[in-house]
Amino acid sequence: MIEVKRKILENIAHECIIMLEDGTHFNGMQFAGPASHVFGEIVFNTSMSGYQEILTDPSYKGQIITMTYPLIGNYGVTPEDMESAGIHVSAFIVKEYVHHYSNWRADASLKNFLDNAGIVGIQGVDTRALVRHIRIKGAMKGAIFQDQKRPVSELIEEVGASSGITDIDMVRHVTCAKPYIWTQNGPKYVSGKNPWGEDYINRVVAFDFGIKYNILRMLNDLKCKVLVVPASTTTEEIITLNPDGVFLSNGPGDPSAVTYAIENIKKLIGKFPIFGICLGHQLLCLALGGKTFKLKFGHRGANHPVKNLEKGNVEITSQNHGFAVDTMSLPQDTTITHINLNDNTLEGIRDNGKRLYSVQYHPEASPGPHDAAYLFNRFIQMMDES
Repeated sequence: MIEVKRKILENIAHECIIMLEDGTHFNGMQFAGPASHVFGEIVFNTSMSGYQEILTDPSYKGQIITMTYPLIGNYGVTPEDMESAGIHVSAFIVKEYVHHYSNWRADASLKNFLDNAGIVGIQGVDTRALVRHIRIKGAMKGAIFQDQKRPVSELIEEVGASSGITDIDMVRHVTCAKPYIWTQNGPKYVSGKNPWGEDYINRVVAFDFGIKYNILRMLNDLKCKVLVVPASTTTEEIITLNPDGVFLSNGPGDPSAVTYAIENIKKLIGKFPIFGICLGHQLLCLALGGKTFKLKFGHRGANHPVKNLEKGNVEITSQNHGFAVDTMSLPQDTTITHINLNDNTLEGIRDNGKRLYSVQYHPEASPGPHDAAYLFNRFIQMMDES
């Protein structure tokens, strides 16, 4: 009887308040996670599905995610859809949580998934109003409070005093602690001077700035042997490994704060073929001498149109970033290959002489369309020609 009462109490929803740093606030009900206050940058994602991939994408470290699609949780969660070893978002906001999931692949509910990770989930929020406010005012710091009896001025002050993500190195919170080879069964940790072994076609060193598993799966499918290394790995260590190519991964936060990575990439340019995605694209552009800036509310979703300037066609892309590269700051010999059709921001570059290229969006999708998967084949071709 005591056990039954305990479970009933656990399922009682807690009222909470979502407070933004400008004083705007929204009410909701907690459906998952511990009874604790949560801080982070409040952003939104326009994907209709793929919430598990979004939750486990390390690029969302330090952020509170709001889903624009109203019904979330209807297909549960499954181990095959993980994009990293765990959840990285600070909290998760939805219009309506679907308690009863239906999916033959699923082995748990979204609530179980969040509970086990200790991540707060909020429902019953007017997400349309919240997203509209962010679109007008911009992404900003926010918090979820469960004690609504405190003065609003006190809550606003706490949000304002929180750290946010600008000028902070978020990569150090998500990068791997030691190198590993990616296998069909996941990471295999390695050591020694020759971690490669003999069974490979192309050897790729992938900097882990917050890498998504699907990037590694796609490189593996193209017969690459991928060694994932910590973000702080030095140029000298990379040269000793003698890879066929270097991959710069996605990741969270402000690229200009990851100074050690920028310096290492500068030294690697011209030595190996380089391919960068998302944060990796931004870090590569900074290493080339470019500058980055913070977008008003970022690009997050599985439906962003990008024009390929070299082919003249439009790709529908998956995106997740809050910063962008200033096109005018790039060296003159850098070719701009892709632009965003929503706001004309930079989406891709290349420099054949330096054997490098990068894109701001996610060609590995997950979730999202597969229009840009060809970019991985370009990396293979570049390595084969070197």
